[in-house]
Amino acid sequence: MARAAIFDVDGTLADTNHLHVVAWWEAFRQAGHHVPMHDIHRAVGLGGGDLISRLLGPGRDAGQDDAISAAHSTLYGTWFDRLPAFDRAADLLRALARRGWTIVLATSATGPELDALRGAVDADDVIAATASADDVEAGKPAPDPVAHALELAGADAAEAVFVGDTVWDMEAAGMAGVTSVAVLGGGIPRSDLVEAGAAAVYDDVADLLDRLDTSPFALLERTR
Repeated sequence: MARAAIFDVDGTLADTNHLHVVAWWEAFRQAGHHVPMHDIHRAVGLGGGDLISRLLGPGRDAGQDDAISAAHSTLYGTWFDRLPAFDRAADLLRALARRGWTIVLATSATGPELDALRGAVDADDVIAATASADDVEAGKPAPDPVAHALELAGADAAEAVFVGDTVWDMEAAGMAGVTSVAVLGGGIPRSDLVEAGAAAVYDDVADLLDRLDTSPFALLERTR
């Protein structure tokens, strides 16, 4: 049975959450909505439709949703050629692959956005598969993306660790029965991530790499 190391991308492997905040803020502004950036930040990590619903509420004109989502995609797309990966993100993925872990991405990104993120991380040589928003009926915090990542890796939930940066990541992993590890690179407070179920919290992926031998990854290696 394979061991699966499942990674979120935005805010985890790539330093992109605040770019998403600005793009969503402008998309909402163009549609006539003033949404505080703080509120947008706390919703990043949800799929586009869920994010819009959370921020504008059920009483909104849902007929605007597609235009708002498209505006966000266009605005965010202006950064595709220079999306920044977090320091040592690729090194972490390769270190886990050398230890026998199957690397799978679980992300709401699709199409050109996903291609740009993978290009920024620059570790395609060890990424076995990607569970994207196109592959599941419901995005995080539903367990569907994590469950699909497990299927792609050929791993049971007990043989997997999920790494993410948002409350939605932690909740999705928990509902899928997978141990979750959080990083603070996405800007979500440590206490929120712990409350949502994170088994361990690291400053960023470089910090996780430095402490890999005492992490939940190493614990699973020793006990399975």
